[in-house]
Amino acid sequence: MNFLILILLGFLIVCALSVCLNKNLLTSIVIFMSYSVIMCIIWIVLESPDLAITEAAVGAGVTSVLFFITLKKIHAMKEESDDENKPQI
Repeated sequence: MNFLILILLGFLIVCALSVCLNKNLLTSIVIFMSYSVIMCIIWIVLESPDLAITEAAVGAGVTSVLFFITLKKIHAMKEESDDENKPQI
C-alpha cells in the first residue's frame, strides 16, 4: 500500500510541476484535472470517501468547467469560424 501512495505522490509532483512550467492554458487545465483525479484516488486510499467525492466534484468538475468558461470568455480558446470552413474559389 505504501508503494501505491508513493507512486501517486510522484504523479502529483509531476502534475504540479508540469502545470507550472506549461505555457498553454488549455493544456494546464487538463493537467489540473488529472491532478484532481489523482488527489481523489489518494483520498480513497486513505479511506476518506467524503473528501474524495468533494475533490472529484469540485476539483475536477466545477473548477475545470469554470476555467473552460473563463478561457472562452477571454477568447483564449479559438473558435472555428464559418469563413475558414468555406472552400476557396
